[in-house]
Amino acid sequence: MRVRVLGCSGGIGGRHLRTTSLLVDRDILIDAGTGLADLPLAELAAIDHVFITHSHLDHIAALPLMIDSVADLRERPLTIHATAATLETIRSHVFNWAIWPDFSEIAIRDRPVMRYSPVTVGQKLVLGERSITAVPAEHTVPAVGYHLDSGAGSLVFTGDTTVNDQLWPVVNRIGNLRYLIIETAFSNREEALARISKHLCPRMLGEELAKLTIPAEIYVTHLKPAQIGLIMDEIAGIAGVVRPQILQNDQVLDF
Repeated sequence: MRVRVLGCSGGIGGRHLRTTSLLVDRDILIDAGTGLADLPLAELAAIDHVFITHSHLDHIAALPLMIDSVADLRERPLTIHATAATLETIRSHVFNWAIWPDFSEIAIRDRPVMRYSPVTVGQKLVLGERSITAVPAEHTVPAVGYHLDSGAGSLVFTGDTTVNDQLWPVVNRIGNLRYLIIETAFSNREEALARISKHLCPRMLGEELAKLTIPAEIYVTHLKPAQIGLIMDEIAGIAGVVRPQILQNDQVLDF
């Protein structure tokens, strides 16, 4: 499997700052933040599955525009995978005809444009030789992360989450784990805000990574744009953990 980072920022503010979106091979998308908008039309049309971690705008902002842009280029419906609660929020507040057309009710040349597919934590979806499994997340709205497994290796993307004791027993059982992408939205000076908004800061990140008992390359994502330097300096100062690297736009992870 190949994961290309289209966006990994906690905000916008220039070409290097795009919100969360990960392209898996050519046909799978994890979240649909503003980074998705940089793909050319042909690459957008090649995406068959979109896995959404949660309903916050920075993770779904480009989804309505993407579906509208490629609807008449596709031969089969685009499948949106998310928890039932997340799908209901997207259906009620985005694809509701007031904000955007409900493409699950629209057909072009007698072909449905979009369909919803609910996922639950622990549920494995097999796509060819690849599998994607929803893993626990703890956020202000219903949320999950995803475990991507090629057979040869695995990647875990936590999505937006805070202290999450349910996650680590799941991760620690992954025998072929190569990569862990974990959020760290705020600096330590904003720890109170991180806890209220159910995100992580470097101090909390260190406590969470201490629960990881198997080796992996660790990347941090979702940093607030004005605090990137400070957050990474604080992460570098965490004693006793493998120093995580910052995830970068256009980075490619093979496994």
